[in-house]
Amino acid sequence: MNSVKLYKTKKVCGKDTPAVTFLYHTPAGRLLLRLLTRPAVSKSIGFLMDCRLSALFIPTFIKAHRIRLHEYKPVSYPSFNAFFTREIREGRRPLAEDTSAVTAPCDGKLMAYLIAGRQLFRIKNSVYDIDSLLLDRQLADEFKNGVCLIFRLTPDDYHRYCYIDDGRVLSLKKIKGILHTVRPIAVGQYPVYAQNTREYAVLQTKHFGKVIQMEIGALFIGRIVNHKTNGTFKRGQEKGMFEFGGSTVILLFQSGAVQIEPAILENTQKNKETIIRMGNKIGEALRHEKEETPCPKQV
Repeated sequence: MNSVKLYKTKKVCGKDTPAVTFLYHTPAGRLLLRLLTRPAVSKSIGFLMDCRLSALFIPTFIKAHRIRLHEYKPVSYPSFNAFFTREIREGRRPLAEDTSAVTAPCDGKLMAYLIAGRQLFRIKNSVYDIDSLLLDRQLADEFKNGVCLIFRLTPDDYHRYCYIDDGRVLSLKKIKGILHTVRPIAVGQYPVYAQNTREYAVLQTKHFGKVIQMEIGALFIGRIVNHKTNGTFKRGQEKGMFEFGGSTVILLFQSGAVQIEPAILENTQKNKETIIRMGNKIGEALRHEKEETPCPKQV
């Protein structure tokens, strides 16, 4: 019963806060935005969120975003960042039972695109291609005609993410950039996913072949914390977490590797995000396990 069908959809063009509207829609705001989107500023704010006084913001944050505390481990949080990266209770994010199912690596609002040629996806007249996203033309060529899944995390989501299959890390890349919000208001005006600070891992997986999992920083997030830099991993194992704020996880699959749930594709075509939770089934493998090179046991 861990199906995406249990969850609702959300129009991409939702309302933004007055502060975000000011930053992206006024001349004075855009001038201030040039400063705020610098990684150094986000890192400074991140440092403040680590101090003990920042814990004073927790009750207001819980109320504003209607955080369901019963889903999380009952611990004392020494700082706002400690609360933001809180761990979920055991059993609250179960993985789909079918190991060949494509499962969501995180909570979020999902949109799914077919990668046609160099085009990756289009949102509010902004077009993004694989080359600019990965900054690696040869690698980008391997994923043309594949599938791109975009998981947009918001403050109410669980901000840890996991591996979707057994496998091993082939390579890692970190790309320095600036830090826009990932709200639709910014995505409509800037190539956010190609400008923002991001890092990605190229993964060889058991059921889906070669997969890219990318984490993208957002406004006031200077830190993407990934636990593993090499070696093997297991399905459902925590890959990392975002510190403070909403952000984005992207999955790229090669051509013929997976079939995404039709409802998710239909929602995307209607400019709707599908609200999902980590572990939900969102598709299935098209390749048979016997066709894949077995991954080494985890060490």
